[in-house]
Amino acid sequence: MPVLPRFKRRALPVLMGAATLSLSLSACASPPHPHAQEPIGDVQAIYDGKLSPELAVTTFRNTDRLFPVRTIKAGGHPFPLPRSNQPLAPVAFDFKGKHYSLDDYVTTNRVTGLLVLKDGKIVDERYAHGNTAETRWMSMSVAKSVTSTLVGAALQDGSIKSLDDKVTHYLPALAGSAYDQVTVRQILAMRSGVKWNEQYTDPTSDERHLIQLRSEQVTGSLLKFMATLSTAAPPGTRTNYSTGETQVLGQLVSAAVGKPLTQYLSEKIWAPYGMQTDAKWWLDGANGNEVGGSGISATLEDYGRFGQFVLSGGKAGGKQVLPEGWLSFASAVTGSDGAYGEFASMWWPGWTDASKADKAFTAAGTFGQYVYINPTKNVVIVVWQAQTQPTGGKVIDDMVAFDAIAKVLP
Repeated sequence: MPVLPRFKRRALPVLMGAATLSLSLSACASPPHPHAQEPIGDVQAIYDGKLSPELAVTTFRNTDRLFPVRTIKAGGHPFPLPRSNQPLAPVAFDFKGKHYSLDDYVTTNRVTGLLVLKDGKIVDERYAHGNTAETRWMSMSVAKSVTSTLVGAALQDGSIKSLDDKVTHYLPALAGSAYDQVTVRQILAMRSGVKWNEQYTDPTSDERHLIQLRSEQVTGSLLKFMATLSTAAPPGTRTNYSTGETQVLGQLVSAAVGKPLTQYLSEKIWAPYGMQTDAKWWLDGANGNEVGGSGISATLEDYGRFGQFVLSGGKAGGKQVLPEGWLSFASAVTGSDGAYGEFASMWWPGWTDASKADKAFTAAGTFGQYVYINPTKNVVIVVWQAQTQPTGGKVIDDMVAFDAIAKVLP
């Protein structure tokens, strides 16, 4: 199947001279960018899976218009992503009895951006459906892995003393709640034992209630809601995927370091590592708390740089930002949720034989967002997709495609 004409390959290895974005709080709107006047859907339609294919695209590259956001400031010296002298070899694989090429994958799974890095060099970079190198695209739950990484940074600089500290040591507002005896480590692994229903399309689920609270924009309401939840199992005994847990984790990090997550992310990673463009992060209210489990908007190459930062062991600006061994710790299986499979510390371990053999893992978000990291092959793959359903709408298993890409890289 030929690639669609609107799918554009990137011609230059690195963008230079990107326009400087506003560094101030943005109330439901970002500074002007190429897509700023496009139509977008509403939050309920997004999670009900009722966006048209066209509206899904324009909404997902404008999610910083849905809620108030705060800017993640980039530094002035972008980390170079040179183009490899060896372009990506033909990629082919079988899935469920059918044979696919890489072009089949990007068209069938509605891929709107693809970046492949090998040894820190670009071997393939493509944009589709009107996206460009300047486009900021939604992270969805890829943000969970960013929040998890900030836990590592706070542990390294001593702001968090131990992963075995009680959550309430940093968030006393949760004292007496179901989180009273839960540790930071258990939150990272989503093994708090707190009852939670993550079903996006169930209007009565805890996740949909959390989304509704975001829409109401009352600062602090998300953590207050988390304090009302009940216990389903003793802490540490059961894995239960919960976006609410990352709200707790994000506010815990912010409390521990004494500053907003965006500022901490900028100071520790975004600026010193050399992200090229300012990014955005949703807030729970005007001048409020970052949404720990979602809501980052960044460029394709900067998501790739984040993957390289993790792959390189967490060093930025000549400093060790993450604890030694954090890569292995964060990607190790901590448990399994019957609905979502094996889980690590806010990352997803590879679920195919090939990815397990390579010890690959990925940040993953609904509607098809990925930052895949393969430490064995020294590969990072970033994928944006414009699925219209939160989960379950894809024809091809993304990890199978990632395996096939990694296989052809020398």
